[in-house]
Amino acid sequence: MFRLKITLAYTGTQFSGWQVQPGQRTVQGCLEAGLSRICSVPVRVCAAGRTDAGVHALGQVVHCDLPENRIRVPWQRALNSVLPEDMAVTGVQQVDRNFHAMFSARRKTYSYTLWQRTDYVLPQRRPFVWKVGELNLEKMRQAGAVLTGEHDFGAFQNVGTPVMSSVRQLFAVWFTPGPGESELECHFQANGFLKQMVRNLMGALVAVGQGRLSTEGLEALLQDRDRTRAPATAPAQGLCLSRVYYADPARFVETNSQYSGKEASV
Repeated sequence: MFRLKITLAYTGTQFSGWQVQPGQRTVQGCLEAGLSRICSVPVRVCAAGRTDAGVHALGQVVHCDLPENRIRVPWQRALNSVLPEDMAVTGVQQVDRNFHAMFSARRKTYSYTLWQRTDYVLPQRRPFVWKVGELNLEKMRQAGAVLTGEHDFGAFQNVGTPVMSSVRQLFAVWFTPGPGESELECHFQANGFLKQMVRNLMGALVAVGQGRLSTEGLEALLQDRDRTRAPATAPAQGLCLSRVYYADPARFVETNSQYSGKEASV
């Protein structure tokens, strides 16, 4: 057997999330079906993290162990020929058997796209944005600075996957213009994320930008760790897993030029 690292992009709209579920169309299920078809044996994959239904990815990373007699397969081309149109393999790399897509990851970046109008949303962008109206970006930047650092993010964790601790280090929160003139992209980079943490942080930042929550109120939420007092969770469709970083970038390097200039230095 040999281990393959796969970088994957997908539109999450028609998927019931990442994880295999009986009777449901999932990203993991489609990828494993494609791998199994090429290898003629069942193949299981492990991802850097699970994405919910409706959440997208530009840089999801998975690993899998494949039969040695398939080592010369042109994997990127082969997989893209059998995967559905709302999925694409953007990179493949043979890696050491010690590499693990989840446990070797050191930080991740998610982006969330906001639509800053209330009168309409372009139909082509509706599956990828949250319509929120006009926002005070300066207040949102100040709120992002409050969130940055190592904190207990219990107030921004939804019920779900149990974890040993809700302490995470949020390295950076930053904002860039989106693809359209009415769009704002919010980026979150951390050493790990709790269940729906980014969507909860986004809901809180939007509340700040709309004047419904003060920076001081956000700081109090962070300290009190009371989820019941936090703003509502942002919808899934604006969220995208942008990139996963590993311990040795020289060895596990991402080469997608679309990230150039958009990520904070690490």
